[in-house]
Amino acid sequence: MKILVLKGSPHKNGSSNLLADEFIKGAKENNHQIEEFDVAHANIKPCLGCDHCGMNGPCIQKDDMASLKEKILESDMLVFVTPLYYFGMSAQLKLVIDRFYSFNGRLTSKPIKSVLIAAAWNQADDTMDDLLAHYRTICNYLDFDNQGEILGLGCGTVSMTRNTVYLKQAYQLGKKI
Repeated sequence: MKILVLKGSPHKNGSSNLLADEFIKGAKENNHQIEEFDVAHANIKPCLGCDHCGMNGPCIQKDDMASLKEKILESDMLVFVTPLYYFGMSAQLKLVIDRFYSFNGRLTSKPIKSVLIAAAWNQADDTMDDLLAHYRTICNYLDFDNQGEILGLGCGTVSMTRNTVYLKQAYQLGKKI
């Protein structure tokens, strides 16, 4: 299976990417083909809402989304990786999802699996509720087959994350895929 990991953290060595790396390790052990894309450091502009694309045409913006779009469409699974910022995904990852608009029709024309991996400083039980609802709504809208979520509570730093069960959970989810 071709798996595209969309890393949305501005911290290349942060907690959410650490969790993603464990998922990747497990998935590689099952001989899946993994590609990582650092959306946080790519040149991806926000959707202009101009409707030039008409949900199926080319976007008029000239940025890294053109090449990322092809990677997305070639993938069997998308892994959304994000730190939790104000109870939602990072702005960098949200930019990418907003730009799905220009190829919604192509996204829903083939089965795509998905996973959410998120890290939050907070440990409260309801910390990830809004992010999870948003992710699941996206999956429902685009007919993504949600394969699971790793919601790392109390993962504000790498050292905090290393002392949690979430690394093992991420690895096991990758291995199970």
